[in-house]
Amino acid sequence: MLALAFLIPLGLSLGGQAREEAIADAARRSALVTGALAVSVEPAVVDRAIEASGDDPATRPVVHGLDDVDAEAGRADAGQLDRARAEGRSLVVEVDGGVLRLDPVVLGDRTAVVEVFVPDEALGGSGRWWLLAGVALTLVGAAVLVVDRLAARTVDATRGLVTAALAVSDGDLGVRVEPSGPRELAEAGHAFNRMAERFVAARTEERELVADLSHRLRTPLTVLRLDAEALESDDTSVDAFSQAELDHRRGIRRIRQAIVTLEGEIDVLIKTTRKAVATEAAPAMCDVSEVVRERMVFWAALAGDQNRPHRVVGAQLRIPAPVPRAELAAALDAVIGNVFRYTPQGTAFEVAVSRRDGYVAIRIDDAGPGIANPDRALRRGESDQGSTGLGLDIAKRVALQANGSVSIDRARLGGTSVVMLLADPEATPRQVSRFGLVGRMAREAREQKGSGRRWSRQRPTNG
Repeated sequence: MLALAFLIPLGLSLGGQAREEAIADAARRSALVTGALAVSVEPAVVDRAIEASGDDPATRPVVHGLDDVDAEAGRADAGQLDRARAEGRSLVVEVDGGVLRLDPVVLGDRTAVVEVFVPDEALGGSGRWWLLAGVALTLVGAAVLVVDRLAARTVDATRGLVTAALAVSDGDLGVRVEPSGPRELAEAGHAFNRMAERFVAARTEERELVADLSHRLRTPLTVLRLDAEALESDDTSVDAFSQAELDHRRGIRRIRQAIVTLEGEIDVLIKTTRKAVATEAAPAMCDVSEVVRERMVFWAALAGDQNRPHRVVGAQLRIPAPVPRAELAAALDAVIGNVFRYTPQGTAFEVAVSRRDGYVAIRIDDAGPGIANPDRALRRGESDQGSTGLGLDIAKRVALQANGSVSIDRARLGGTSVVMLLADPEATPRQVSRFGLVGRMAREAREQKGSGRRWSRQRPTNG
Protein backbone atom coordinates (compact mmCIF):
# COMPACT_ATOMS: atom_id res chain seq x y z
CA MET A 1 0.00 0.00 0.00
CA LEU A 2 2.83 2.40 0.76
CA ALA A 3 4.43 1.61 -2.60
CA LEU A 4 1.18 2.29 -4.43
CA ALA A 5 0.49 5.46 -2.46
CA PHE A 6 3.97 6.74 -3.32
CA LEU A 7 4.47 5.53 -6.88
CA ILE A 8 1.06 6.32 -8.40
CA PRO A 9 1.33 10.08 -7.66
CA LEU A 10 4.95 9.92 -8.79
CA GLY A 11 3.91 8.34 -12.09
CA LEU A 12 1.25 10.98 -12.65
CA SER A 13 3.71 13.74 -11.82
CA LEU A 14 6.33 12.32 -14.15
CA GLY A 15 3.74 12.02 -16.91
CA GLY A 16 2.73 15.67 -16.58
CA GLN A 17 6.34 16.79 -16.54
CA ALA A 18 7.18 14.73 -19.63
CA ARG A 19 4.17 16.17 -21.45
CA GLU A 20 5.21 19.71 -20.62
CA GLU A 21 8.78 19.08 -21.76
CA ALA A 22 7.62 17.51 -25.04
CA ILE A 23 5.26 20.42 -25.83
CA ALA A 24 8.01 22.91 -24.93
CA ASP A 25 10.34 21.14 -27.37
CA ALA A 26 7.61 21.36 -30.03
CA ALA A 27 7.28 25.10 -29.33
CA ARG A 28 11.07 25.46 -29.82
CA ARG A 29 11.00 23.71 -33.20
CA SER A 30 7.93 25.69 -34.23
CA ALA A 31 9.76 28.94 -33.33
CA LEU A 32 12.53 28.10 -35.80
CA VAL A 33 10.00 27.97 -38.63
CA THR A 34 7.96 30.98 -37.53
CA GLY A 35 11.21 32.97 -37.32
CA ALA A 36 12.12 31.97 -40.86
CA LEU A 37 8.64 32.96 -42.06
CA ALA A 38 9.03 36.37 -40.50
CA VAL A 39 12.17 36.89 -42.62
CA SER A 40 11.06 35.34 -45.91
CA VAL A 41 8.33 33.14 -47.31
CA GLU A 42 10.54 31.69 -50.02
CA PRO A 43 10.12 27.88 -50.16
CA ALA A 44 13.85 27.28 -49.98
CA VAL A 45 14.19 29.35 -46.80
CA VAL A 46 11.18 27.63 -45.20
CA ASP A 47 12.47 24.14 -46.14
CA ARG A 48 15.88 24.80 -44.60
CA ALA A 49 14.19 25.99 -41.37
CA ILE A 50 12.03 22.86 -41.30
CA GLU A 51 15.03 20.56 -41.83
CA ALA A 52 16.95 22.36 -39.12
CA SER A 53 14.17 21.75 -36.55
CA GLY A 54 14.72 17.98 -36.32
CA ASP A 55 15.92 14.76 -37.92
CA ASP A 56 12.65 12.76 -37.65
CA PRO A 57 10.47 13.54 -40.71
CA ALA A 58 7.34 12.46 -38.77
CA THR A 59 7.80 15.17 -36.17
CA ARG A 60 9.13 18.02 -38.38
CA PRO A 61 6.96 21.16 -38.51
CA VAL A 62 4.43 21.55 -41.32
CA VAL A 63 3.41 24.98 -42.65
CA HIS A 64 -0.22 25.54 -43.70
CA GLY A 65 -1.33 28.56 -45.74
CA LEU A 66 1.62 29.03 -48.13
CA ASP A 67 0.95 28.34 -51.75
CA ASP A 68 4.47 27.21 -52.53
CA VAL A 69 4.76 24.79 -49.54
CA ASP A 70 3.28 21.26 -49.54
CA ALA A 71 1.15 20.88 -46.42
CA GLU A 72 -0.50 17.55 -47.23
CA ALA A 73 1.75 15.77 -44.70
CA GLY A 74 0.05 17.62 -41.87
CA ARG A 75 -2.35 15.97 -39.42
CA ALA A 76 -4.53 18.97 -38.54
CA ASP A 77 -7.92 19.26 -40.21
CA ALA A 78 -9.47 22.47 -41.62
CA GLY A 79 -11.50 23.15 -38.53
CA GLN A 80 -8.47 23.07 -36.22
CA LEU A 81 -6.54 25.36 -38.57
CA ASP A 82 -9.43 27.82 -38.80
CA ARG A 83 -9.69 27.87 -35.02
CA ALA A 84 -5.98 28.67 -34.65
CA ARG A 85 -6.26 31.51 -37.19
CA ALA A 86 -9.40 32.86 -35.57
CA GLU A 87 -8.02 32.88 -32.02
CA GLY A 88 -4.61 34.18 -33.09
CA ARG A 89 -2.74 32.19 -30.48
CA SER A 90 -0.95 28.88 -30.06
CA LEU A 91 -3.19 25.81 -29.59
CA VAL A 92 -2.50 22.26 -28.42
CA VAL A 93 -5.07 19.75 -29.74
CA GLU A 94 -5.38 15.95 -29.33
CA VAL A 95 -5.11 13.70 -32.36
CA ASP A 96 -4.63 9.98 -32.93
CA GLY A 97 -1.18 8.95 -31.76
CA GLY A 98 -0.26 12.19 -29.92
CA VAL A 99 -0.93 15.97 -29.85
CA LEU A 100 -0.48 18.87 -32.28
CA ARG A 101 0.89 22.31 -31.52
CA LEU A 102 -0.55 24.93 -33.87
CA ASP A 103 1.17 28.36 -34.03
CA PRO A 104 -0.51 31.03 -36.30
CA VAL A 105 1.80 33.46 -38.19
CA VAL A 106 0.37 36.64 -39.79
CA LEU A 107 1.91 37.27 -43.20
CA GLY A 108 0.39 40.47 -44.55
CA ASP A 109 -3.15 39.80 -45.64
CA ARG A 110 -3.05 36.11 -44.85
CA THR A 111 -2.27 33.89 -41.86
CA ALA A 112 -0.10 30.80 -42.02
CA VAL A 113 -0.20 28.05 -39.35
CA VAL A 114 2.86 26.09 -38.27
CA GLU A 115 1.95 22.55 -37.13
CA VAL A 116 4.26 20.42 -34.95
CA PHE A 117 3.30 16.80 -34.14
CA VAL A 118 4.29 15.30 -30.74
CA PRO A 119 3.82 11.46 -30.55
CA ASP A 120 2.61 9.65 -27.39
CA GLU A 121 6.08 8.18 -26.78
CA ALA A 122 7.48 11.66 -26.37
CA LEU A 123 4.64 12.55 -23.99
CA GLY A 124 5.70 9.82 -21.56
CA GLY A 125 3.47 6.85 -22.50
CA SER A 126 3.14 3.43 -20.76
CA GLY A 127 6.88 2.95 -20.43
CA ARG A 128 7.10 4.92 -17.22
CA TRP A 129 4.34 2.80 -15.66
CA TRP A 130 6.24 -0.40 -16.39
CA LEU A 131 9.32 1.11 -14.83
CA LEU A 132 7.41 2.20 -11.73
CA ALA A 133 5.73 -1.24 -11.48
CA GLY A 134 9.18 -2.84 -11.46
CA VAL A 135 10.31 -0.43 -8.73
CA ALA A 136 7.16 -1.23 -6.71
CA LEU A 137 7.72 -4.99 -6.97
CA THR A 138 11.35 -4.56 -5.94
CA LEU A 139 10.38 -2.48 -2.91
CA VAL A 140 7.66 -4.91 -1.85
CA GLY A 141 9.97 -7.91 -2.22
CA ALA A 142 12.70 -6.21 -0.20
CA ALA A 143 10.17 -5.21 2.47
CA VAL A 144 8.80 -8.77 2.71
CA LEU A 145 12.32 -10.17 3.08
CA VAL A 146 13.29 -7.67 5.77
CA VAL A 147 10.03 -8.08 7.70
CA ASP A 148 10.28 -11.86 7.49
CA ARG A 149 13.77 -11.81 8.96
CA LEU A 150 12.71 -9.37 11.66
CA ALA A 151 9.60 -11.38 12.47
CA ALA A 152 11.49 -14.67 12.70
CA ARG A 153 12.51 -13.94 16.29
CA THR A 154 8.93 -13.08 17.16
CA VAL A 155 7.61 -16.27 15.58
CA ASP A 156 10.23 -18.43 17.31
CA ALA A 157 9.48 -16.82 20.68
CA THR A 158 5.75 -17.33 20.20
CA ARG A 159 6.18 -20.93 19.13
CA GLY A 160 8.37 -21.64 22.16
CA LEU A 161 5.76 -20.13 24.47
CA VAL A 162 2.99 -22.25 22.92
CA THR A 163 5.10 -25.41 23.15
CA ALA A 164 5.88 -24.74 26.83
CA ALA A 165 2.19 -24.08 27.61
CA LEU A 166 1.18 -27.37 25.96
CA ALA A 167 3.91 -29.20 27.89
CA VAL A 168 2.60 -27.81 31.19
CA SER A 169 -0.94 -28.82 30.24
CA ASP A 170 0.39 -32.36 29.68
CA GLY A 171 1.82 -32.43 33.19
CA ASP A 172 5.46 -31.49 32.59
CA LEU A 173 5.86 -28.91 35.35
CA GLY A 174 9.60 -28.58 34.88
CA VAL A 175 9.46 -26.92 31.45
CA ARG A 176 10.55 -23.28 31.20
CA VAL A 177 10.96 -20.84 28.31
CA GLU A 178 13.88 -18.62 27.37
CA PRO A 179 12.37 -15.10 27.12
CA SER A 180 13.18 -13.63 23.73
CA GLY A 181 11.68 -11.64 20.90
CA PRO A 182 10.01 -8.23 21.27
CA ARG A 183 9.62 -6.72 24.69
CA GLU A 184 6.00 -7.82 25.05
CA LEU A 185 6.80 -11.46 24.23
CA ALA A 186 9.84 -11.41 26.50
CA GLU A 187 7.63 -10.13 29.32
CA ALA A 188 5.11 -12.89 28.52
CA GLY A 189 7.95 -15.44 28.77
CA HIS A 190 9.01 -14.12 32.18
CA ALA A 191 5.37 -14.16 33.32
CA PHE A 192 5.00 -17.76 32.13
CA ASN A 193 8.10 -18.85 34.06
CA ARG A 194 6.83 -17.10 37.19
CA MET A 195 3.43 -18.75 36.77
CA ALA A 196 5.02 -22.18 36.39
CA GLU A 197 7.20 -21.64 39.46
CA ARG A 198 4.21 -20.47 41.47
CA PHE A 199 2.17 -23.43 40.28
CA VAL A 200 4.88 -25.86 41.37
CA ALA A 201 5.19 -24.12 44.72
CA ALA A 202 1.43 -24.11 45.27
CA ARG A 203 1.19 -27.79 44.39
CA THR A 204 4.06 -28.62 46.70
CA GLU A 205 2.43 -26.67 49.53
CA GLU A 206 -0.84 -28.46 48.89
CA ARG A 207 0.83 -31.84 49.03
CA GLU A 208 2.67 -30.90 52.19
CA LEU A 209 -0.62 -29.85 53.75
CA VAL A 210 -2.17 -33.18 52.81
CA ALA A 211 0.83 -34.97 54.26
CA ASP A 212 0.53 -32.98 57.51
CA LEU A 213 -3.17 -33.69 57.80
CA SER A 214 -2.54 -37.36 57.09
CA HIS A 215 0.13 -37.43 59.76
CA ARG A 216 -2.32 -35.97 62.27
CA LEU A 217 -4.54 -39.01 61.70
CA ARG A 218 -1.87 -41.27 63.10
CA THR A 219 -2.59 -40.33 66.71
CA PRO A 220 -6.28 -41.38 66.80
CA LEU A 221 -5.43 -44.35 64.54
CA THR A 222 -2.80 -45.54 67.01
CA VAL A 223 -5.31 -45.31 69.84
CA LEU A 224 -7.83 -47.25 67.77
CA ARG A 225 -5.24 -49.92 66.97
CA LEU A 226 -4.34 -50.32 70.64
CA ASP A 227 -7.99 -50.64 71.57
CA ALA A 228 -8.49 -53.26 68.86
CA GLU A 229 -5.49 -55.22 70.11
CA ALA A 230 -7.00 -55.16 73.59
CA LEU A 231 -10.08 -56.99 72.35
CA GLU A 232 -10.41 -60.72 72.68
CA SER A 233 -9.00 -63.15 70.14
CA ASP A 234 -10.47 -63.27 66.66
CA ASP A 235 -9.50 -66.90 66.08
CA THR A 236 -12.61 -68.88 65.04
CA SER A 237 -10.93 -72.31 64.81
CA VAL A 238 -9.92 -72.97 68.42
CA ASP A 239 -13.33 -74.17 69.60
CA ALA A 240 -16.95 -74.58 68.64
CA PHE A 241 -18.80 -71.27 68.84
CA SER A 242 -22.34 -70.20 68.35
CA GLN A 243 -23.31 -68.20 65.28
CA ALA A 244 -23.42 -64.98 67.33
CA GLU A 245 -19.95 -65.64 68.75
CA LEU A 246 -18.59 -66.42 65.28
CA ASP A 247 -20.01 -63.16 63.95
CA HIS A 248 -18.49 -61.30 66.90
CA ARG A 249 -15.00 -62.72 66.34
CA ARG A 250 -15.24 -62.13 62.57
CA GLY A 251 -16.17 -58.54 63.27
CA ILE A 252 -13.08 -58.13 65.47
CA ARG A 253 -10.96 -59.60 62.65
CA ARG A 254 -12.39 -57.15 60.10
CA ILE A 255 -11.77 -54.21 62.43
CA ARG A 256 -8.13 -55.19 62.87
CA GLN A 257 -7.68 -55.76 59.12
CA ALA A 258 -9.27 -52.39 58.35
CA ILE A 259 -6.94 -50.66 60.82
CA VAL A 260 -3.87 -52.29 59.24
CA THR A 261 -5.08 -51.31 55.77
CA LEU A 262 -5.79 -47.75 56.89
CA GLU A 263 -2.32 -47.43 58.42
CA GLY A 264 -0.77 -48.63 55.19
CA GLU A 265 -2.81 -46.17 53.13
CA ILE A 266 -1.82 -43.27 55.38
CA ASP A 267 1.85 -44.23 55.10
CA VAL A 268 1.57 -44.32 51.30
CA LEU A 269 -0.25 -40.99 51.31
CA ILE A 270 2.41 -39.33 53.42
CA LYS A 271 5.27 -40.69 51.31
CA THR A 272 3.57 -39.72 48.07
CA THR A 273 2.69 -36.18 49.08
CA ARG A 274 6.16 -35.53 50.48
CA LYS A 275 7.70 -35.81 47.03
CA ALA A 276 8.73 -32.54 45.43
CA VAL A 277 6.67 -31.75 42.35
CA ALA A 278 9.72 -30.87 40.27
CA THR A 279 11.27 -34.31 40.86
CA GLU A 280 8.16 -36.46 40.59
CA ALA A 281 8.79 -39.73 38.84
CA ALA A 282 6.76 -41.03 35.97
CA PRO A 283 3.59 -43.01 36.83
CA ALA A 284 4.45 -46.30 38.52
CA MET A 285 3.48 -49.67 37.07
CA CYS A 286 1.42 -52.29 38.80
CA ASP A 287 -0.12 -55.68 38.11
CA VAL A 288 -3.88 -55.22 37.79
CA SER A 289 -4.61 -58.90 38.45
CA GLU A 290 -2.54 -58.89 41.62
CA VAL A 291 -4.23 -55.75 42.93
CA VAL A 292 -7.68 -57.18 42.18
CA ARG A 293 -6.88 -60.46 43.93
CA GLU A 294 -5.46 -58.65 46.95
CA ARG A 295 -8.44 -56.32 47.38
CA MET A 296 -10.93 -59.12 46.87
CA VAL A 297 -9.39 -60.98 49.80
CA PHE A 298 -10.54 -58.08 51.97
CA TRP A 299 -13.97 -57.62 50.35
CA ALA A 300 -14.66 -61.36 50.16
CA ALA A 301 -14.68 -61.59 53.96
CA LEU A 302 -17.27 -58.83 54.21
CA ALA A 303 -19.25 -60.35 51.34
CA GLY A 304 -19.38 -63.66 53.19
CA ASP A 305 -20.81 -61.97 56.29
CA GLN A 306 -23.51 -60.31 54.16
CA ASN A 307 -24.30 -63.43 52.13
CA ARG A 308 -23.31 -61.75 48.86
CA PRO A 309 -22.49 -64.14 46.01
CA HIS A 310 -19.38 -62.91 44.23
CA ARG A 311 -16.70 -64.02 41.83
CA VAL A 312 -13.51 -62.77 40.16
CA VAL A 313 -12.97 -63.34 36.43
CA GLY A 314 -9.75 -63.02 34.43
CA ALA A 315 -7.36 -62.16 37.29
CA GLN A 316 -5.08 -65.17 36.88
CA LEU A 317 -2.51 -63.74 34.45
CA ARG A 318 -0.22 -60.76 34.87
CA ILE A 319 -1.75 -57.61 33.35
CA PRO A 320 0.35 -54.42 33.76
CA ALA A 321 -1.12 -50.92 33.92
CA PRO A 322 0.61 -47.50 34.12
CA VAL A 323 -0.84 -46.46 37.51
CA PRO A 324 0.54 -46.67 41.05
CA ARG A 325 -0.55 -49.71 42.95
CA ALA A 326 -2.03 -47.77 45.86
CA GLU A 327 -4.12 -45.54 43.58
CA LEU A 328 -5.56 -48.47 41.65
CA ALA A 329 -6.40 -50.19 44.94
CA ALA A 330 -8.13 -47.02 46.15
CA ALA A 331 -10.17 -46.84 42.94
CA LEU A 332 -11.25 -50.47 43.28
CA ASP A 333 -12.18 -49.95 46.93
CA ALA A 334 -14.22 -46.88 45.99
CA VAL A 335 -16.26 -48.72 43.34
CA ILE A 336 -16.68 -52.00 45.25
CA GLY A 337 -17.49 -50.02 48.39
CA ASN A 338 -20.38 -48.41 46.53
CA VAL A 339 -21.77 -51.90 45.83
CA PHE A 340 -21.80 -52.71 49.54
CA ARG A 341 -23.11 -49.26 50.49
CA TYR A 342 -25.95 -48.83 48.02
CA THR A 343 -27.23 -52.37 47.37
CA PRO A 344 -29.12 -54.59 49.81
CA GLN A 345 -27.38 -57.42 51.64
CA GLY A 346 -27.37 -60.58 49.60
CA THR A 347 -26.89 -58.72 46.28
CA ALA A 348 -24.43 -60.51 44.01
CA PHE A 349 -21.48 -58.76 42.38
CA GLU A 350 -18.65 -59.64 39.99
CA VAL A 351 -15.18 -58.23 39.29
CA ALA A 352 -13.71 -59.02 35.85
CA VAL A 353 -10.37 -58.13 34.27
CA SER A 354 -9.75 -58.26 30.52
CA ARG A 355 -7.16 -56.99 28.05
CA ARG A 356 -7.69 -56.11 24.39
CA ASP A 357 -7.57 -53.30 21.78
CA GLY A 358 -4.75 -51.53 23.61
CA TYR A 359 -6.65 -51.21 26.89
CA VAL A 360 -6.97 -53.03 30.19
CA ALA A 361 -10.59 -53.19 31.32
CA ILE A 362 -11.70 -53.61 34.94
CA ARG A 363 -15.44 -54.26 35.18
CA ILE A 364 -17.44 -54.26 38.44
CA ASP A 365 -21.01 -55.54 37.98
CA ASP A 366 -23.75 -55.90 40.56
CA ALA A 367 -27.34 -57.18 40.68
CA GLY A 368 -28.67 -54.13 42.52
CA PRO A 369 -31.29 -51.57 41.52
CA GLY A 370 -28.90 -49.65 39.23
CA ILE A 371 -28.17 -45.95 38.87
CA ALA A 372 -30.95 -43.67 37.63
CA ASN A 373 -28.61 -40.95 36.28
CA PRO A 374 -25.18 -42.29 35.18
CA ASP A 375 -24.00 -38.93 33.84
CA ARG A 376 -24.60 -37.21 37.16
CA ALA A 377 -22.92 -40.06 39.06
CA LEU A 378 -19.70 -39.42 37.12
CA ARG A 379 -19.63 -35.73 38.06
CA ARG A 380 -17.48 -34.89 41.06
CA GLY A 381 -19.37 -34.05 44.26
CA GLU A 382 -22.82 -35.12 43.03
CA SER A 383 -24.74 -38.16 44.24
CA ASP A 384 -28.33 -39.38 44.26
CA GLN A 385 -27.70 -41.33 47.47
CA GLY A 386 -26.80 -38.43 49.76
CA SER A 387 -23.04 -39.22 49.85
CA THR A 388 -20.04 -37.01 49.01
CA GLY A 389 -20.09 -38.12 45.38
CA LEU A 390 -16.32 -38.68 45.29
CA GLY A 391 -16.15 -42.47 44.93
CA LEU A 392 -16.56 -42.70 41.17
CA ASP A 393 -14.51 -39.53 40.74
CA ILE A 394 -11.55 -41.32 42.36
CA ALA A 395 -11.87 -44.12 39.82
CA LYS A 396 -12.24 -41.61 37.00
CA ARG A 397 -9.07 -39.71 37.97
CA VAL A 398 -7.07 -42.95 38.16
CA ALA A 399 -8.32 -43.97 34.70
CA LEU A 400 -7.50 -40.57 33.19
CA GLN A 401 -4.03 -40.79 34.71
CA ALA A 402 -3.58 -43.99 32.69
CA ASN A 403 -4.95 -42.36 29.49
CA GLY A 404 -8.24 -44.20 29.90
CA SER A 405 -11.82 -43.50 30.93
CA VAL A 406 -14.70 -44.65 33.13
CA SER A 407 -18.18 -45.55 31.89
CA ILE A 408 -21.43 -46.72 33.52
CA ASP A 409 -23.76 -49.15 31.80
CA ARG A 410 -26.37 -51.78 32.54
CA ALA A 411 -24.80 -54.97 33.96
CA ARG A 412 -25.57 -58.49 32.82
CA LEU A 413 -26.54 -59.19 36.43
CA GLY A 414 -29.25 -56.55 36.13
CA GLY A 415 -27.72 -53.68 38.10
CA THR A 416 -24.84 -51.30 37.55
CA SER A 417 -21.75 -52.05 35.49
CA VAL A 418 -18.78 -49.71 36.10
CA VAL A 419 -15.97 -50.18 33.56
CA MET A 420 -12.50 -48.67 34.07
CA LEU A 421 -10.33 -48.54 30.95
CA LEU A 422 -6.55 -48.21 31.42
CA ALA A 423 -4.05 -47.85 28.61
CA ASP A 424 -2.10 -51.06 28.03
CA PRO A 425 1.63 -50.16 28.24
CA GLU A 426 2.62 -53.29 26.33
CA ALA A 427 0.21 -52.81 23.43
CA THR A 428 1.44 -51.75 19.99
CA PRO A 429 1.01 -47.98 19.71
CA ARG A 430 -1.58 -46.86 17.19
CA GLN A 431 -0.96 -44.13 14.66
CA VAL A 432 -2.93 -41.04 15.57
CA SER A 433 -3.47 -38.18 13.15
CA ARG A 434 -2.36 -34.89 14.67
CA PHE A 435 -3.40 -31.49 13.36
CA GLY A 436 -1.66 -29.06 15.72
CA LEU A 437 -3.47 -27.35 18.57
CA VAL A 438 -6.92 -27.61 16.94
CA GLY A 439 -6.67 -31.37 16.51
CA ARG A 440 -5.36 -31.77 20.02
CA MET A 441 -8.30 -29.86 21.50
CA ALA A 442 -10.75 -31.89 19.41
CA ARG A 443 -9.29 -35.20 20.68
CA GLU A 444 -9.44 -34.02 24.30
CA ALA A 445 -13.07 -32.99 23.84
CA ARG A 446 -13.92 -36.43 22.43
CA GLU A 447 -12.16 -38.16 25.32
CA GLN A 448 -14.02 -36.08 27.90
CA LYS A 449 -17.30 -36.67 26.11
CA GLY A 450 -16.64 -40.41 26.09
CA SER A 451 -15.93 -40.63 29.82
CA GLY A 452 -19.56 -41.59 30.50
CA ARG A 453 -22.68 -42.65 28.63
CA ARG A 454 -26.39 -42.98 29.28
CA TRP A 455 -28.20 -46.29 29.34
CA SER A 456 -30.45 -47.10 26.44
CA ARG A 457 -33.11 -48.08 28.97
CA GLN A 458 -33.63 -47.32 32.64
CA ARG A 459 -34.46 -49.97 35.12
CA PRO A 460 -36.82 -48.74 37.83
CA THR A 461 -35.42 -48.88 41.33
CA ASN A 462 -37.16 -50.97 43.93
CA GLY A 463 -38.59 -49.03 46.78
